[in-house]
Amino acid sequence: MSALLLGDLAPDFEVDTTSGPLRFHEAIDGHWAVLFSHPKDFTPVCTTELGMTARLKDEFDKRGVKVFGVSVDPIEDHHAWIGDIAETQGVALNFPLIADPARTVASLYGMIHPNASDTFTVRSLFVIGPDKKIKLKIEYPASTGRNFDEVLRVIDSLQLTAKHQVATPANWTSGDDVIIVPSLNDEAAKAKFPDGWKTLKPYLRLVPQPK
Repeated sequence: MSALLLGDLAPDFEVDTTSGPLRFHEAIDGHWAVLFSHPKDFTPVCTTELGMTARLKDEFDKRGVKVFGVSVDPIEDHHAWIGDIAETQGVALNFPLIADPARTVASLYGMIHPNASDTFTVRSLFVIGPDKKIKLKIEYPASTGRNFDEVLRVIDSLQLTAKHQVATPANWTSGDDVIIVPSLNDEAAKAKFPDGWKTLKPYLRLVPQPK
């Protein structure tokens, strides 16, 4: 299968998880979702990532985001690993961890990179919109843990730009000024942003973040 691209429909699948069996499209219906892979159970970096994700549950919940982890190990290993996560990270797993021993999900989402490893997944992360289309994908090597502040930042940007005709500048965080998209001319922008904006160039117009 060719690599998934931004805007592609996220592949559907049926799997067993630590929260029971699920069909992916049914589970995320009407919500934003994060699907992220882990090279293997009982590995140090993965353990810290799953603990961090569990600690951020309130942050994902307030954004309406459902989170799903995936590892190529069987469900029995997942359940045993949960105890280690709770013991070492001080938090219980509170989202589904998908068992993918047949590499079904890993193959559908291109999570196995043969030149890195033909057995284990890289650290792939997909943000999927309520329309079930892929909005973002980030890939890390197996040795580098993810920056979850960045994951939340990008979700904030994606959700904001999905509702308003704006883009977010470099290093933007929620509350900073945003950019009016060039496709919105000044006349249309006046109706949408009646309090005005700051023009740096005709194509670069800054406006306070819409509420």
